[in-house]
Order: sequence, then C-alpha cells, then structure tokens
Amino acid sequence: MTTNQIDPEDIELKATAVGRDLLLLISGGVRHIGATSTAYLEGEQVKVLTSAVPHHKEHTISEPIAIRVAEALNKTVTVVMGIHYDNLTKEGIMDVVEIVNLKVNQYLAQQI
Repeated sequence: MTTNQIDPEDIELKATAVGRDLLLLISGGVRHIGATSTAYLEGEQVKVLTSAVPHHKEHTISEPIAIRVAEALNKTVTVVMGIHYDNLTKEGIMDVVEIVNLKVNQYLAQQI
C-alpha cells in the first residue's frame, strides 16, 4: 500500500469509559491487537506499562499516547492498538502516526 492509499477514515479511535478510567481502542487496516499501554498516575508522576505482541511495532505509538492522554485527563488510560497495512513504506508509517495523533488530538480537544 502506498502512502496516498491510506484513508484517514479507516483508522478509528474508539473511547470507552471504564468507571473513572479510560480505554482507547485505535485500529486500522487489518485490525488486530499489536500492543497495549496503560498509563497511570503515581502521585504527581505518570507511569506506563506496555505489552507488545512479538513482531508488532504499535507500542512505539501506544505508549506515548497513553502517557499524553493520562496527563491531559488526569486519569488511568489504556490504549489498545492494532493497525496493519501490507507493504507500508516509511512515509506510509509516518502518515499513519500523523493520522493517529490527529485523532487523539481531536478526542482530547472534545474532553478538555
């Protein structure tokens, strides 16, 4: 898949309240679970635990997103992420990251 074939609408961010906490499911292309990151507050500091399925790279995106959202909303946040497009170029990967960050920014703008 080339970069200009990635439809931003294909990448979805779904938010689910879990009590006071938040679950974000971010998926696109061939949807799956590639990584999970949970960011939580410990005193004034945000800590994160991440688990990645071998040979998947979503943790490089899920971890900073979990931290950013937990800091912004002052709550525990788990990000479950699975995005896969066959034969994605480096530019395509950068496009996916940009789309995901845009969707997270839009979500946060609605919450704050």
